Amino acid sequence: MREDTSVAAGQTIGLDLGDRFSQVCVLDEQGEVIEQARVRTTSAALQQRFAQLGSTRVALEVGTHSPWVSRLLAGFGHEVVVASGQGIPAVKRCRRKTDESDAEALARLARSDPRLLLPVRHRSASAQEDLAVIRSRAVLVRTRTQLVNHVRGIAKAVGTMIRRASPASFQRQVLPQLPDALRPALVPVLACIEHLSTQIREADRRVEYLIEQRHLEARRLQAVPGVGPITALTYVLTLDDPRRFRSRDVGAYLGLVPRKQQSGGRDPELRISKTGNVLLRTLLVQCAQHILGPFGKDCDLRRWGLALAARGGRTSKRRAIVAVARRLAVLLHALWISGTPYEPLRHAQAQAA
Repeated sequence: MREDTSVAAGQTIGLDLGDRFSQVCVLDEQGEVIEQARVRTTSAALQQRFAQLGSTRVALEVGTHSPWVSRLLAGFGHEVVVASGQGIPAVKRCRRKTDESDAEALARLARSDPRLLLPVRHRSASAQEDLAVIRSRAVLVRTRTQLVNHVRGIAKAVGTMIRRASPASFQRQVLPQLPDALRPALVPVLACIEHLSTQIREADRRVEYLIEQRHLEARRLQAVPGVGPITALTYVLTLDDPRRFRSRDVGAYLGLVPRKQQSGGRDPELRISKTGNVLLRTLLVQCAQHILGPFGKDCDLRRWGLALAARGGRTSKRRAIVAVARRLAVLLHALWISGTPYEPLRHAQAQAA
C-alpha cells in the first residue's frame, strides 16, 4: 500500500540535499515536526515524493544540486526557497549538526520568514549550460598556466632560462630551448600545453557562436573599452534576467561593495564583501585593470578611475581598480536595460557643453 505523502496547506518542508540521499522535514501549521524522512537525490525519487503534493513552501540550501532540484520542484507547483550560505547561521553554528537538524532548521526559518534565509535565484537551465562553456574554458586556461610555470621552473633549476613566449605559441618557441637532458620529462608536458591551447581556441569559437546565435545583447556590451566576449557573455549569463536588478544594485550582487559591520557609533572601513559569482567579479576586475592601464582607451570611466587613483595613498591604485570594476558592472547593466549605444565620453561632453 502506497504511503500517503499529501501536505496540507500551511505546512512547510525543509530539504537538506546530499549527493546520494536528501533529508526531508515537514512542519505543520503550528511548527511541530510531523515527518522526518530520507529520499534519494534523483529526479525519479524526488518526482515520486513531491509531484503529487499540494503546493507548499520547500526550503533548501544553495549547493551543487540546488539548481536542478529547485527547477524540478518549482515545476511541480511548489514555492521553492533556495537559502544562501550566509542566510543560515543557525544551521552552521549548531552544536549537534545532523542532516535531520539541518532540514528542520531550513523548514523553521522558511516557515517564520523566508527572507531570513537570504534567498538566491538560480539562473535558467539554458543559461547554466552556456555558462558551463566559459567555466570549462577558465579551467583549461588555469591548467595551461600551471603547466607553463612547471616547464619554466624545471628549466630554471638546471640553469636554462626560458625566453618569454605567449601561451598559445609556448610549445613551438620553447622546444628548441630545452636541454637534451630535460626533453624526456618536458616534451610530454609541452604536448599537453599545445593540446590545451587548441581546446581553448575551440572554446573561444563556441563563445562567439553563443553570442551571435543566442545572446546578441552581449555583443552590445563589448562596445565598452576593455570588455571582451568572455566578460560580456559571462555577465549576461550570470545576471540572466536584468529586470530583477536595479543598475546600482549589481555591484553589491557581485560582491564589489565594502562589507558593513556597524556597532554603536563605530562604522569601520572594511574590504569588499566578495559575495556572488567569483568568475564574473574576477573578469570585471581584469577589465578595470585594462581600462586604467597604459593601453586603456580614453573614456569617462578611465578618467574617473585615474582621478580616483591620483588621490594618493598606499592603496589608492587598488581601490581605484575595484571602484572602476563596480562602476563598470553598473554601466553594463544600464546599457543592457536601456538598449542605448555606448558613448565613451558622454559625461565629459555634457560638462563641456
